[in-house]
Amino acid sequence: MKNIDEVRVELSGVFAGLKDGSLDPKRAESMNNCAGKIINSLKVELEYYALTKEVPNIRFFKSN
Repeated sequence: MKNIDEVRVELSGVFAGLKDGSLDPKRAESMNNCAGKIINSLKVELEYYALTKEVPNIRFFKSN
């Protein structure tokens, strides 16, 4: 996943798979856990920029 839009698409797929029964709940849980860690690492980076009063240039937030 190269940007936040791709993360959203993947997580929407996880939701759809759970809803239609095509995705094992344990696998979905693992995928959501991993996505949460990615998102939390971005939060830490944004907090750092806020504390240092720098303007963030995070490619992951840029869409195609």
